[in-house]
Amino acid sequence: MSEPVHPAEGGAAETPNTPSASVDPPKARKAFIPLECNPELMTSLVHKLGLSKSLAFHDVYSIVDPDLLAFVPRPAHALLLVFPVSESYQRHRIAEDAGREEYSKQGDGEDPVWFKQTIKNACGMIGVLHAVCNGKARDMIGDNSSLKELLSKALPLAPLERAKVLEDSQELASAHKSTATQGDSAVPDADANVDLHYVCFVKAKDNHLYELDGQRKGPLDRGDLGDCDVLSEPAVKVVQTFIDREKESGRLDFSLVTLAPSMD
Repeated sequence: MSEPVHPAEGGAAETPNTPSASVDPPKARKAFIPLECNPELMTSLVHKLGLSKSLAFHDVYSIVDPDLLAFVPRPAHALLLVFPVSESYQRHRIAEDAGREEYSKQGDGEDPVWFKQTIKNACGMIGVLHAVCNGKARDMIGDNSSLKELLSKALPLAPLERAKVLEDSQELASAHKSTATQGDSAVPDADANVDLHYVCFVKAKDNHLYELDGQRKGPLDRGDLGDCDVLSEPAVKVVQTFIDREKESGRLDFSLVTLAPSMD
């Protein structure tokens, strides 16, 4: 039987660890305070940036218990998974990326939209951006909003230039700092080395599930979802692979939230 995903009490904040375990970019020009995996804070963040209040983030307490899944509003537009950056994950990541070319797509026709992470400890913010800038959620970004302006500047550019737009955005930095300092967990330093990482799963226009991680070489196609959302069985199986990889290590510090219709 698959194991459920349990968010840490009070939200899973990224925690310090040795530099070798970190997936953050070396010699980053900028650093963010690690973002707590807290759906209320994430919702406040994206609403502040301009996403419609008809969407919100919600905890997913289990990916196998139908009764718990029934509490999650549907359709689920994106999933944000927080997982431990273990040796087994690092081996998997290096092996899978070894034969892949660096992503280079850009422009309005790009699908899914992907952001390269060049800001230290910004994997939470990158994950949030991936969630709201893809699929049907992207159509619910308000006109004249900070998020709409950010996208208009970033989308025409290649990945490295696009990442620089994120680095230079004062609105993004201000909104992130305001959110990251309000969590339930102790607030770590922006330059801390951490051993938890965010990855986002979205359904693109081609109906495929994509794993979006700013520390990889680009989007990873995880298969056709058809008419299903990102909490359907094919998508959940992909999430489960992250959990299964850590069974021997005993790491259970996983959290999962989804972007879905607001309950208000």
